[in-house]
Amino acid sequence: MSSCSTSQGPTRFGSVCSPPCSSTLSQMYNMLDTAAEQIMVHKDFQAAFDTCERGLESLGSLEQEDSRCGEFKAGFCILGIQALAELNKWHCVLSWVLQQYEHQDKIPAKIMQMCILLYSKVGEPGVIQEATRDWLHCPSNSRVSAFGTVAELYLLHVLVPLGHTDEARELIAGDVGNSAFTEDQRQTALDVVEEKEQQIREPPPNPGCSPNSEVPAHTVSTQGVVVHKLGAMLRFLYRKLLMTSSGSFPLRRIFLLTVLLYMLFARMDPALPSSFMWISKLLDLLRQMWRKMFAPYYQILT
Repeated sequence: MSSCSTSQGPTRFGSVCSPPCSSTLSQMYNMLDTAAEQIMVHKDFQAAFDTCERGLESLGSLEQEDSRCGEFKAGFCILGIQALAELNKWHCVLSWVLQQYEHQDKIPAKIMQMCILLYSKVGEPGVIQEATRDWLHCPSNSRVSAFGTVAELYLLHVLVPLGHTDEARELIAGDVGNSAFTEDQRQTALDVVEEKEQQIREPPPNPGCSPNSEVPAHTVSTQGVVVHKLGAMLRFLYRKLLMTSSGSFPLRRIFLLTVLLYMLFARMDPALPSSFMWISKLLDLLRQMWRKMFAPYYQILT
């Protein structure tokens, strides 16, 4: 599912984990590399997800003291998230990640970033809100190098789109905000929140006064029928125009051209969005008329 893919592309295993030592870790390395190849080369997303599932199951039997197990686990989860997104199963991502890590505050920062971007991309930022809030308020996560990035993504892609400006201000000015944002970032974030608050306070524009206001559905359908009839009429007039061949500068052509110019500039308001399609059709027709009327004789013959 291209519309639900995260901004990070699939990465080869070497960029996720350090080189393996034991034979078991070497097997994990190969499985992770296979999953990445299935996503990038073969576009077999279900096979890639199944490979990630097998890899995560195998990791459960390894020594938890080995720090590289965490790297492998994060690598399998990253590729698994991408595979689920491509399979249009994005709604399963958060529950699947929680199944692997059990607690929200244990999820690595780079996976939290992917989840925020994914759910924001599909228009469901509220799904990830609670999990991200708990993650940010976990004291151990505040020492992670990517903590500020997670807080920034949470502010821009979750709180602001949802209109939760009070929580956004707490994030910026509170204990979490002091450790997540620099002074310049804090001021920029406040400007974004204030702009959102202004949009919420402003009443919707009057449909009769604003040229950008929404047009009712029945009006749009009526305009579509009128445009269709206008196009049919213009094509009919154009065929009649081509059949006219009296004189070097036929009076009938001048008359039709005058009528079209009157419809274009006198009877339509170019500022109205509903007239854009009419103007486009008329301009195309006028170009064709101009070429037929004033083209050199050798172009007319051809």
